[in-house]
Amino acid sequence: MKGRNHIQWCSILLLALCLVGCKVRRPSTVLTDAQMEEVLYDYHIARAMGEELSVNESYKKVLYVESAFKKHGITEAQFDSSMVWFARYPDALAKIYEKVNERLKAERDGINHLIALRDHKPKESLPGDSIDVWPWQRIYQLTGTPLDNKLTFTIPSDTNFKDRDTLRWTVRFRFREEIDTLYAPVMAMQIVYDSDTVIGSLRKVLGTGTETLCLHADTLGAIEEIRGFIYYSPKDSLSGAHGFLADRISLMRYHATDTLDFSKSDSLQVDSLKADTLKKAETKPKVATPSSERKSGPSRPRPNVKNVPTLDAPEPLELEKPSKTLDRNKSKKTSVGNQKTTKNKTTNKTVNKTTNKSATNTNKTTNKNKVRKAPDLQKMQKAEPLKLQEEK
Repeated sequence: MKGRNHIQWCSILLLALCLVGCKVRRPSTVLTDAQMEEVLYDYHIARAMGEELSVNESYKKVLYVESAFKKHGITEAQFDSSMVWFARYPDALAKIYEKVNERLKAERDGINHLIALRDHKPKESLPGDSIDVWPWQRIYQLTGTPLDNKLTFTIPSDTNFKDRDTLRWTVRFRFREEIDTLYAPVMAMQIVYDSDTVIGSLRKVLGTGTETLCLHADTLGAIEEIRGFIYYSPKDSLSGAHGFLADRISLMRYHATDTLDFSKSDSLQVDSLKADTLKKAETKPKVATPSSERKSGPSRPRPNVKNVPTLDAPEPLELEKPSKTLDRNKSKKTSVGNQKTTKNKTTNKTVNKTTNKSATNTNKTTNKNKVRKAPDLQKMQKAEPLKLQEEK
């Protein structure tokens, strides 16, 4: 039993020694995690400020970075050595950068909010469905005087707006007394799309109560901006006695949850056009033109194929060449001329033979006819005296 206990205690000591040996030993020159977070935060802000400088002021980039190091009492060499050590342990460096990014995002949102307040523009809306994107105060008082008779707003779209969003603007009106309907306040809202199309709605407020304007579109594309106004111009606008209070203002944005199925409209139009053309072709009667009604005119003379003269192919043009080539061409031309003359002679001989044969054939037929006609005359001469004797 004592031996077993001794072995167990030895194993526990070995494990403790292994854990101590595996622990990361940080040199004294390396910054701690908290110090590195602060230095990296100011370092990246200084680098971002230096990138916004012009070319003539680019020398200030180094001054910005040096000021960040001086703020924390370190040198550039200490910062570089600390970065080299943290690069060997990326998990520790990743945790530090996560904290730095969270701080930088919070700083950016605060700056954007201040810019929006300065320029009277809203900050980026929240993501999600059923979000109130109204960025300003919820209550206004309009007295009707020239400097206090309208409320206008313009909200540009951001990445959280979708193509088929529905926007609902709601305002509660509370009047001090009854108002004249001719001079009642007007409430209007418009949505401008990227395709330069605008849809809008306008309503006249006739009494105390809540008024709502709702706009949406399915096929107009992405939203560019939303704008609207409340305008009030009473009859005696200078007195300011007929004012009202507009409160509980909200502008809700709803994402579309359904999908649209678009059919090819062009194919339907083409099919309808084809059907119409087929019907017209069936209904139109075919009118046959009789041959008698056709215009009779002088027939055009058709050329006889036999009488058409045959043209010889044009001889190719030859360029001037040296004397040797000229002699060769002359010899070729003479041979070609001789061949033509022989061809002409053969054609003349064949023509003469055909003419002679036709002439001999005609002479033979005429002689035969003459021989046949001669015995007929003799018979007639012998038959005539016999007939005379019989009559006597």
